[in-house]
Amino acid sequence: MAHPKIGNAAPAFVLLDQEDNKVSLKDFRGDKHVVVYFYPKAMTPGCTVQACALRDHAKELAKRNTVVLGISPDATKRLAKFAERDGLNFTLLSDEDHAIADKYGAWGPKKFMGKEFDGILRSTFIVDKEGRLRAIMDSFKTKTHHEDLLAKLDELGLH
Repeated sequence: MAHPKIGNAAPAFVLLDQEDNKVSLKDFRGDKHVVVYFYPKAMTPGCTVQACALRDHAKELAKRNTVVLGISPDATKRLAKFAERDGLNFTLLSDEDHAIADKYGAWGPKKFMGKEFDGILRSTFIVDKEGRLRAIMDSFKTKTHHEDLLAKLDELGLH
């Protein structure tokens, strides 16, 4: 499935977070910019590196009036363990049926160790305070994702 179009309203969603609370994208409208990032699986090496770097750069994101929502197909219990184990200071959301990943074009064919299967395509979406999609990042390294993200927020002038 294709990504939504930059400039359009970001696809709406309501998902459960790591504490089983409902979180909606529109909860942040008019107040915060939102980084919606899709990752394959909680507590795996690459996803942990990416999440911990976002955790460690929370102050820089806050200076840009930006909150982070991490979305994966994990159950909320696994998300709670991930958040607790790594001291994550942002919201993790459960998309077990990958319906939201589909809406964002973040679900599709992957290859791992010679096997092909459908799964999360690691990608990040920047949504402004008005709920409009401002940027899509789908080519980055997990180790430098936070640096690329902060640079993109600055490039877009989102503060």
